[in-house]
Amino acid sequence: MTTRMAAEIAEQPEAVRRTVEALWPLRPALAELGDGARHVLFLARGSSDNAATYGRYLCEIHAGRAASLGAPSLATHYRAGTELGGVLAVGLSQSGETEEIVAALRWAAGRGARTVAVTNAAGSALADAADLALVTAAGRERAVPATKTYTTQLVALAVLASALGPDDRSFDAAMARVPEAIAAMLDTAPDAERLAARLAAPGRKDAPMIVSGRGLAYSTALELALKLEETCYLPAIGLSHADLVHGPIAMLGPGTPALLVAAGDGPVLSGMTALARSVAERGGRAYGIGGDGAFRAACEAALPGPDLPEALAPMALVVPCQLLVEALARRLGLDPDQPRGLTKVTQTGTP
Repeated sequence: MTTRMAAEIAEQPEAVRRTVEALWPLRPALAELGDGARHVLFLARGSSDNAATYGRYLCEIHAGRAASLGAPSLATHYRAGTELGGVLAVGLSQSGETEEIVAALRWAAGRGARTVAVTNAAGSALADAADLALVTAAGRERAVPATKTYTTQLVALAVLASALGPDDRSFDAAMARVPEAIAAMLDTAPDAERLAARLAAPGRKDAPMIVSGRGLAYSTALELALKLEETCYLPAIGLSHADLVHGPIAMLGPGTPALLVAAGDGPVLSGMTALARSVAERGGRAYGIGGDGAFRAACEAALPGPDLPEALAPMALVVPCQLLVEALARRLGLDPDQPRGLTKVTQTGTP
């Protein structure tokens, strides 16, 4: 029987197409709202925080705007008096009802920031709190693990970066190819099943996993690690390549699985290829997702990635990761649609 998670993964090409069509016309309004903003501040938790990591890299690299991930507790617990004039604050919540993020966006507005909401729910508290809402068109998501709502958030952030950055016809043309690239990634499901069988083999399924990426694909590595933890109940440590080699790489030993995520081009790809070789030299098992031929050859096994430039690759690169997690959960005898103790809306408390 097809799981809800698998069905919603398959819905992503159309969800992304609808979202691009809905949000692309908002670029002039975004450009006006962000005019003169010296900094972009992202406020999010969970999968939305991983999406915000992508937004941060994209705003800094493509749009040339300084960006950072904010701590919502600055607003909800510390009531910080941070001066946010000249800041564009972006709150992300798929449901639009995460109280901490709503409160943090309102706090940012009260401290002088202009505000944008990224949510899948029109009329939600987050959308109502923002100067401008980017409402994604994922449709209702029934499985607890976020798939199509996460991917459409990435689309919204690409629209934001496009609006804040210079005109770039190549970026626009590549955006038009994203739905097709996601559809192509759905064909990697048999490869994901085979890799899931390896990861679920006796003696391996309880071993801690290292999950790593760098640059724009770092967000995908973080999202993969989160999905392995919440859906498969596996200890998965998501680290950037740079952070991994600064000490935690010592955890790698004989048989340790390392899932390495990379775009098919870009300045960090050679480092990810070198990391795959280093994993093998340490006796670990390097499993790749994406990259180019040299990267995949350095891995024990690999899932193919999308034919997209690095800046937009994460929107399709996450799909084989989702397929892998869904397949692995089933092989472990788990229900990927309903991880234990989790709901669609997580509240972390606001005093």
